[in-house]
Amino acid sequence: MKRQENGCSLRFRDLIIPAMVGSGGLRLDKREGDHATPVGELPLRRVLYRADRVSRPVMGAALPIEPIAPTDGWCDDPASEDYNRPVTLPHPASCEKMWRDDRLYDLCVVLGWNDTPPESGRGSAIFLHLPSLTGATEGCIAVEEKALRQLLAQGLTTITVEKP
Repeated sequence: MKRQENGCSLRFRDLIIPAMVGSGGLRLDKREGDHATPVGELPLRRVLYRADRVSRPVMGAALPIEPIAPTDGWCDDPASEDYNRPVTLPHPASCEKMWRDDRLYDLCVVLGWNDTPPESGRGSAIFLHLPSLTGATEGCIAVEEKALRQLLAQGLTTITVEKP
C-alpha cells in the first residue's frame, strides 16, 4: 500500500482496493497520538466482529476470529503495563473502546504493530477496520466492509505499507 495525492490503494492478488490511512500520513517513526499509519510489514493477528450487527467473516487464512463484547477495550496508555494489548473495560488506564456506537469496528482486524513486545509510545491499536465518515483514520487502515470481507476470504495475511 502506498499513499498517493488522491488517497491510498491496498493491492492484493488481482484486487486494487481504495483505502484510508491516518490523517497524519504514513510515517517511518510512528508515535502514539500522531494519527499516522506506520510504514512497514503489518501481519494480520486476529479478526474481531460485532456479532449483533454483522455476520462472521469467511476466512481464507488460519486467523483467530472472535466476536467483540461490550467490555472489550484496547489499552493506548504508554504508561500502562497493558499498553497496546486487549483489556477488559472498565480499565484504569486510557483505552480504545472496541464496542462502538459507530460501525468502525463492526469488522476489525488486529494488525501486528509494536506488539512483540510493545514499546511504550511507538503506537497502539493499529487495526484494519471499516471507514470513518471523516475520510481518514487515527493511524489505522480502513476499507469498505465488502472489500475487507473479500480480502479475508482470499487469504490476506500481511499488509505492507510503503514509504511515502
